[in-house]
Amino acid sequence: MNKSDLTREIAEKMSISQKDSLRFINIFEDVMASELLRDGSIMLQGFGTFSSWKQAERLGRNPRTGISVLIKSRTSVKFRPGKDLLRLLNDRK
Repeated sequence: MNKSDLTREIAEKMSISQKDSLRFINIFEDVMASELLRDGSIMLQGFGTFSSWKQAERLGRNPRTGISVLIKSRTSVKFRPGKDLLRLLNDRK
């Protein structure tokens, strides 16, 4: 599912226009990104927790040439699924 699929699905389920749905998604993305930039975390009860973390600088290897390269440190995002989401995914089998 991509952003336009999500926009369409939310619009249908909430009986709103796709324009309003897209606006909601964009605001949601902005709020989440702002919190993660502050090294915060976002917990959606039952769904999961998003948190930012710093990856340290490390030595990697170019798979084509085998030459070692330095990979700069960066900030990444972790997602830890909540119990309700895991239960939903595993009960569908």
